[in-house]
Amino acid sequence: MALEAIKAEISLLLQEMVNQPEDADEVREQLRERLGELRAMGLPLPADLVELEKRLNENAG
Repeated sequence: MALEAIKAEISLLLQEMVNQPEDADEVREQLRERLGELRAMGLPLPADLVELEKRLNENAG
């Protein structure tokens, strides 16, 4: 998947978290997948998304 498409999906996922917090578990998993795609491509991850991922993981347990 192209970088811009992944970024767009991440943006939509973040908006979905705000609008539908009851779906947070599903959105969290999708966010992890998209960040994993960026990692697999060897691209640097935005620090704010890394921090968000960390917070989501802490709150998931």
